[in-house]
Amino acid sequence: MPPIEPPPEDRSLSPLTGWTRAHWEAAADGLLAAVRRHAGPEHALIGLPGSRPSWSGPRSDGLEGYARTFLLAAFRVAGAGGDDPHGLLPAYAEGLAAGTRRPTTERGLSGADPVSWPEITDRGQAMVEAASIALALRITRPWLWDRLDQDVRERAGAWLARALYRAPVDNNWWLFPLTVGGFLAEAGVDGAAAEQAVERGLARIETWYRGDGWYTDGRPRAFDHYNGWAFHLYPVLHAHLGGDRQLLDLYGGRLAAYLDACAHAFGADGAPVHQGRSLTYRFAAAAPLWAGALCGRTPLSPGTTRRLASGVLRHFLDRGALDAEGLLTSGWHGPHPPMVQPYSGPASPYWASKGFLGLLLPPDHPVWTAVEQPGPAELGDAVRPLPRPGWLIQSTVADGLVRLHNHGSDDQPADEVLPDDPLYARLAHSTATGPVLDGPPDNHLGLVVGGTLTGRGRIRPLGAGDGWAASEHRPRAGGEELPGVVVTSLVLVAGAEEVHAHLVTGADPGTEVRHSGWAVAGDRVDTAVDGPLATAIATTGPDGGRLVSLLRHVAGFTTADTDPLPSGTAFGPVGAVPRVSGRTTGGTALFVSTARLARGTARPPRTTVEVRTGQTPQGHLLHVGWPDGGRHTALLATGSVTVRRED
Repeated sequence: MPPIEPPPEDRSLSPLTGWTRAHWEAAADGLLAAVRRHAGPEHALIGLPGSRPSWSGPRSDGLEGYARTFLLAAFRVAGAGGDDPHGLLPAYAEGLAAGTRRPTTERGLSGADPVSWPEITDRGQAMVEAASIALALRITRPWLWDRLDQDVRERAGAWLARALYRAPVDNNWWLFPLTVGGFLAEAGVDGAAAEQAVERGLARIETWYRGDGWYTDGRPRAFDHYNGWAFHLYPVLHAHLGGDRQLLDLYGGRLAAYLDACAHAFGADGAPVHQGRSLTYRFAAAAPLWAGALCGRTPLSPGTTRRLASGVLRHFLDRGALDAEGLLTSGWHGPHPPMVQPYSGPASPYWASKGFLGLLLPPDHPVWTAVEQPGPAELGDAVRPLPRPGWLIQSTVADGLVRLHNHGSDDQPADEVLPDDPLYARLAHSTATGPVLDGPPDNHLGLVVGGTLTGRGRIRPLGAGDGWAASEHRPRAGGEELPGVVVTSLVLVAGAEEVHAHLVTGADPGTEVRHSGWAVAGDRVDTAVDGPLATAIATTGPDGGRLVSLLRHVAGFTTADTDPLPSGTAFGPVGAVPRVSGRTTGGTALFVSTARLARGTARPPRTTVEVRTGQTPQGHLLHVGWPDGGRHTALLATGSVTVRRED
């Protein structure tokens, strides 16, 4: 993974990843050394190379480069007890002094003081970066803040304090003034306002807590990685750093509940599930794992915690997340411009710094000294229902893949319905596939109306249980719901097998219905259609590793095909997605297909499916017999699903 040179692997202490604390330290040092070459005058703005600035402009992007790498430097130095042989803190202290000299409203880098930071404004990006700076200052206070000249402390405090009085975006952004307030209250700067900012932030996120460790991110059903790297991270760190046992009991308990679920969302290769926005933060997904160990609120053993966290970091560093200069790219493995949000600039990926939180744990902590233990995806085939977000997690030990079936997260605002966001609205996401951002949709059920494929819109979860999850949506075309049309969707899983059933009610007879499967991408892709079965196989790397997507129609659908993806996905430059199609025949029509995503061979699904589609007073019956001998029986009616599992 050049240009970071890791120490030799230790397969005795870390039999699964080979990595130890020394590898984390080496990775941090390498990342910071690569960035430092791009620091501007007085180290105030760190402008990284990139094809485009964020929508906040290059000055804000330079602040982002400073703030997010400062957080990494803070973890590195504080974790070493203040030892700073690379002179990291003096450089960031110089940048703090220069950046706060004359805060400006200028977006560009010209003007009287080209190195000063942007002012913190309502819903401005500087508020986000102020939180990273405040957290870094709080962690390194004995070695940086307490040694600054008084005039620097005063103007830096004044710059940060503006975050206490400005309006955040009404989502996880409330945690940024909270984080600033936590530091300023301890530092004796604007104490009353600082404490009020903490109280406001905690009160606001409480309205979004849905139980079992899950928050929705401002919008009614926006569930993603921000649960881990924002909603749990900031309150728990605030409570831990302030020694507030009451807050730590509350937020630490919620974190433990979240970790009990999210530990199942890491593949055996270290990959987190590719779902939700800001995925370019990559190994920030390890932050809640470390936070649980740091505050002593985790259901995971020390060896499992390190195995999952090291697996995430190594996954990305081994797969091209760094360019030839050692800089994090904007993408997933390598660069992938379609997945970069407009608020992201060249330095945005460095919020991956949160993933280094574990360096705050001393070298003799059990999380560093215990022998690695397998993660959930390595222990056996598993299915985990998560009713709060409306998810069903399915993992298979043979190939280490994790699949997340989505029947509850849509990221739709409360007061309007936007076009589907592929990072949220797909029926499924995984650790080895990314949604199609430019091309025919994957993992999607749509009706063709006026030549347009309908979107999912708002998703109403109908439940998640033993091997199943279900939801309802009202298809949308041209920004409007189709009058009277309802789709009731159900997924049933066992092992690597999937059965998808969609009950379409109210559509005109003869309306085309399309269901797509997993989009696979790599260096090469091959496709085949054999009667009811469509297959797409992606091959990646010199070892020819294969990822296979199978989709077969069973009832309602009548044809199978594959769609090419010339632009690929975040997982490869070219790809394909299998698809099945059929047409409605009356007021209510049931469409059933089987699917499989697996590494290795292209063996067809072995699932036997018996479907009873006759209209009854109760609805449509679906009987599924699994290869292991188990069975599911489901009753589908419009907006209602009842499922029974028999082993």
